[in-house]
Amino acid sequence: MKSLFFSIFLLSFVYNGCLTAQVSSSFFDEADAFFGTYVTNGKVDYASLSKNSEPLDRLLALAKTSTVTTEDPKNYQAFWINTYNLAVIKGVLEAYPIASPLDVSGFFETKKYELAGSSITLNDIENKKLRAKFHEPRFHFVLVCGAEGCPPIIPEAYRPATLETLLQQQTVKALNNDSFIKVKQSTVALSEIFKWYKEDFVKGQTEIEFINKFRREKIPTNLKVSYYSYNWNLNGK
Repeated sequence: MKSLFFSIFLLSFVYNGCLTAQVSSSFFDEADAFFGTYVTNGKVDYASLSKNSEPLDRLLALAKTSTVTTEDPKNYQAFWINTYNLAVIKGVLEAYPIASPLDVSGFFETKKYELAGSSITLNDIENKKLRAKFHEPRFHFVLVCGAEGCPPIIPEAYRPATLETLLQQQTVKALNNDSFIKVKQSTVALSEIFKWYKEDFVKGQTEIEFINKFRREKIPTNLKVSYYSYNWNLNGK
């Protein structure tokens, strides 16, 4: 009898593990199709989505019942990066048309989403699910806050197998973009991302030294650092 119960338990464990993997794969596949359809040149087609949000709602329903753990860090990180970007789009659509995500009170701080079994805000995803668990400053170049000042959203999902490549790709793009890193004769003007999250970039180095790790044309380390105002206009087509 004990052997029978053990066999049933083992089969249940294997089945549930496979089911979780299938859900995860389905989420990444559908997210990839979604971003490929509604994102072009770093812009989101909010107008089309406002007429039919079913693809987004289906994805968020998948995310709601998904389970991820830090024991599989790439799967965990890819899931939460995609989910953050999807939740931002959902938040915009619920108030659309708007000129900026800041037009919605508490857009990042208090508005909650049901994701991976939790009721959480966008700030929770960024600060508790990702920044608090991993020292990875490149997160700031793939988490897209729905504004023009943010590094651009890409027309594909972040998958566990492509996560490292895409983190590096988007960071290199941002830090070599003259409209994002503004180098002048005696100063370098940085996005306020570097001001708000300074501790993520200066561990054992200066901001310029961090940026130069990804720059093709290095910035003189003696330049004075300043910050230009963030552009909160909506990143819509």
